[in-house]
Amino acid sequence: MNTGLKHWKEAATLILVAGHRLGVENVSTPGFACSQSTVKTEGRPRVPHVFDYNVLLLKRSSKSGFMPNAYVFPGGMVDPSDFSSEWLDVFKAFTNSPNFGLRCVRQPPETRPPIFATDRHKLGSPIPGEVAFRICALRETFEESGVLLFVSKKEELSLLKSLKDRRADDEVKHYKVNELCSDELSKWRTLVNQNPSNFVRMCRELEVLPNIWALHEWANWLTPEGQYGTKRFDTAFFMCCLEERPCALQDQKEIQHLQWSTPSDVLQSFGARNLWIAPPQFYELRRMCRFLSLSDLHAFASRRGTDGCEQWLPVILFQDNGYISVLPGDQLYPSTVSEATMVETNLEIHGGSKSALHRFLISDPYSPELQVNITPKYNHTLPLIGSVNSTTLVGTK
Repeated sequence: MNTGLKHWKEAATLILVAGHRLGVENVSTPGFACSQSTVKTEGRPRVPHVFDYNVLLLKRSSKSGFMPNAYVFPGGMVDPSDFSSEWLDVFKAFTNSPNFGLRCVRQPPETRPPIFATDRHKLGSPIPGEVAFRICALRETFEESGVLLFVSKKEELSLLKSLKDRRADDEVKHYKVNELCSDELSKWRTLVNQNPSNFVRMCRELEVLPNIWALHEWANWLTPEGQYGTKRFDTAFFMCCLEERPCALQDQKEIQHLQWSTPSDVLQSFGARNLWIAPPQFYELRRMCRFLSLSDLHAFASRRGTDGCEQWLPVILFQDNGYISVLPGDQLYPSTVSEATMVETNLEIHGGSKSALHRFLISDPYSPELQVNITPKYNHTLPLIGSVNSTTLVGTK
């Protein structure tokens, strides 16, 4: 991990989506709308899903020092153990492959976000950043939700062969959820929560590997100054698509509640003030609204994951009636950005049809307005703008 960073702590987040389990309906819980879910009601026909998948969201504790009560994707700060040389033994069969068999990212090195471009060997770790941040995302997901994404040692040789035979642009298969003894997992989850270094110990003793190959590079968000207290994070976002929903249970410490729900349900509940999500979650959920089927989202994430991503540090422009959060590509985004990302402005800020727009307009924390007309870099997709009801979503590309 990079202890030399002055303003940010490195972190990793997992956007975990899963297909609806056969025979299991989407059941709404307090704070979540269910207008687009398949609901089986006596005497009434089924209402079809608009989405055929759910995304996992966790409600942070009210006592959290960073975004209390917010609904977030699983994830957290990198621990030194995520870069530990002990992982070389766990991934022994893969250490002769670049980045332990992960597909090579085609993005030019000089444009890679520092979180990925930093040479970890120079910082004393033999574990590549692309591997360690995936380990972090998987560990945090296990700690917070109890979901462990792994590959059994028994599958190691077949996985290694498939990775060697795979071309750089091959689509990665959907992953099923492997099951372990719930009592055994519960014991280890407690130990990992007590000390993150127990994660590598658990993998050795259970003879499993964290399934880093199921995670696709998705985004890199940095916390702007002064928005959520003093803590700021440089966070790698990954996407993982599962064929069916795994069992999950909140940890009752950092996490108060968890929910599998469709992207549109979350956005509608956010607009109804039943829950709160931060701008990165809002943006990424609206990106996901471009994909109504799990197979389409998976194919896109798998294919695009090797193109890389852009580092996004929002720059805040304050005005009397709120503020504007501008992102790279916007006409107002500064050519050079320092750690100070808040600017007082009395400028008349207009977004004409010919202006390059990539921004949030925020006068109310529950109703941010996205203005985006740029062409996204690295073959990414733009967020869906406007309403997210069933009428507007059908036919979305």
